[in-house]
Amino acid sequence: MHIELAAIVVDDYDEAIGFFVDALGFDLVEDSPAETNDGRPKRWVVVRPPGAVTGLLLAQADGDDQAAVVGNQLAGRVGFFLRVDDFQTAYDRMREAGVTFHGEPRHEPYGSVVVFEDVAGNKWDLLGPRP
Repeated sequence: MHIELAAIVVDDYDEAIGFFVDALGFDLVEDSPAETNDGRPKRWVVVRPPGAVTGLLLAQADGDDQAAVVGNQLAGRVGFFLRVDDFQTAYDRMREAGVTFHGEPRHEPYGSVVVFEDVAGNKWDLLGPRP
């Protein structure tokens, strides 16, 4: 058993794809036409880190209630955690791509860590290898 997908509500599919693929280095796994439960067009967009099993469903906000949670799905808490094999390389690449970081990297018992924001404004931890 495994978690296959987690959804992130975003403002725009293409902007979100650009961020996750270009800035973070994720793979675009699927971008297919789909329909809402009431028959309106939407897209089924899935990204995931290379080699990962679990992906992210990028869900474009549909209506005021969903638009209100873009960037605040977890009430300002860090809610997503990206573990990388080479922390410094990932950090440098993301900075060069314009990713917003909160503070400087620090070292914790669980590895190097720094908080960053995704394209929607949700907070993530960039985590280095476990010591």
